Amino acid sequence: MIIIAGRVHVDPRDVTEFIADAKATYPIAAANPGNVLLSFCIDDLDAGTVTVLEQWTSQEALATHLSTPQVQQIFAKWAPRMRNEVRKFDASNERDPRA
Repeated sequence: MIIIAGRVHVDPRDVTEFIADAKATYPIAAANPGNVLLSFCIDDLDAGTVTVLEQWTSQEALATHLSTPQVQQIFAKWAPRMRNEVRKFDASNERDPRA
């Protein structure tokens, strides 16, 4: 299991556009059988902070998603305009959080 989690910082005036672009990838992720979760949400509009949370069954599933033209276009558009504090984690000990 691969977990992607963290924050992206963009100009506060660009948050709505960034979220719309990011959420446009939801159908792409949903079509990937290795996608468990993909979520982008505004953390702090005034600060331009967006929280990113993704869950993938494998590195291969994530790589397939990242290589799609639509996702590549978003990275090309936003990489120069954002500070990315998102990290990738390997999760090998999944368990019920109530346990």
